[in-house]
Amino acid sequence: MAKKSECELCADPGGDLLWEDALCRVVRVTDPTAAAFPGFCRVVWHRHVAEMSDLAAEHAHHALDILLATERALRRTVQPDKINLASLGNMVPHLHWHVIPRWKDDSHFPAPIWAGAQREDIKRRTADHAVLRKALETELSTLNEMP
Repeated sequence: MAKKSECELCADPGGDLLWEDALCRVVRVTDPTAAAFPGFCRVVWHRHVAEMSDLAAEHAHHALDILLATERALRRTVQPDKINLASLGNMVPHLHWHVIPRWKDDSHFPAPIWAGAQREDIKRRTADHAVLRKALETELSTLNEMP
């Protein structure tokens, strides 16, 4: 496992910050891969741990709530055909989830975005940062209203 000082998600937010609390953050991915998947987000746990099972139960529930709120916000704002959720950590063993909007005609569908492209990239409208942030805040505000 990488040392905290060597971990890119400890040293860098991992994208443009959309939201954060004391435990985790939601960022919009800005690397070149993300361009074909407008709205591609990451939910990143602040503390350097490798696995979801490293979290206390209440923290794991919190992480799942944030992950699902992010998925709902993306579905509402970019209207994909599917959302892919991935928590790999093979390259960066710091707990994080990829929340990836997918379309049946995107360059990689139905394969994962890290596989080879199946067809030429279709240029989609970039997901507006402010709109995505507002949708995420709206989804997160409903967490306090649930029993």
